[in-house]
Amino acid sequence: MSLTEITDELATALGKLRIAAPAEYVYNPLEYAREPHQKWLDRFGGSPKEVLLVGMNPGPWGMAQTGVPFGAVEATTQWLGIRDGAIGKPPHEHPKRPVLGFECRRQEVSGARVWAWAREEFGTPERFFERFFVTNYCPLLFLDDGGRNLTPDKLSKGDREALAIPCDAALQRVVEVLEVRHVIGIGVWAEKQARKVLSDHQVRIGRILHPSPASPLANRGWAKAASRQLADLGIRV
Repeated sequence: MSLTEITDELATALGKLRIAAPAEYVYNPLEYAREPHQKWLDRFGGSPKEVLLVGMNPGPWGMAQTGVPFGAVEATTQWLGIRDGAIGKPPHEHPKRPVLGFECRRQEVSGARVWAWAREEFGTPERFFERFFVTNYCPLLFLDDGGRNLTPDKLSKGDREALAIPCDAALQRVVEVLEVRHVIGIGVWAEKQARKVLSDHQVRIGRILHPSPASPLANRGWAKAASRQLADLGIRV
């Protein structure tokens, strides 16, 4: 099975879900931004990896705009070199969180920090992706009625359970296809999911600090903290 096939199955399964309140808006960039997402898979996901970095789910100014995990627009277009491919609209779009694709001028801080770190440590995308790949446990963006971002743990219990079925299966398959040795959660929640989902897999699981601007620790030097935490897990950068 390829990453493309995994993505197709995940997108189809997620498209059948009907997420209820508090999530009033659900964006699936695997559908409306599939072309740049496919470029991401083709360019960087074609070989085994040592390390899989796993995020939680997209923010409104990152993957929701570009189809690329942690896909802050400037980093996606300028460093990763993914700057074309059709990007449509989710069927139910919040007026405060429009999908503008590569024309979006808002900055996703978390994504900008992740890719600035990768550029500083590895220089080129090719060197980074020789060993690393990046994904989200869940590729959906959830917004409440006011346009505020909702993480998957804030959904109803029934929706969390329904969401876990395809997302768990996809993460397991990505780990198997890429033959990864380390699965690193970006933040506590992602690590927790990885430990639950991959308990039967022969991989080492750990975490690094989430790069969110809401984190005081991340704001005091996320890149150095991430490199130090990876080193503590036996992963050189």
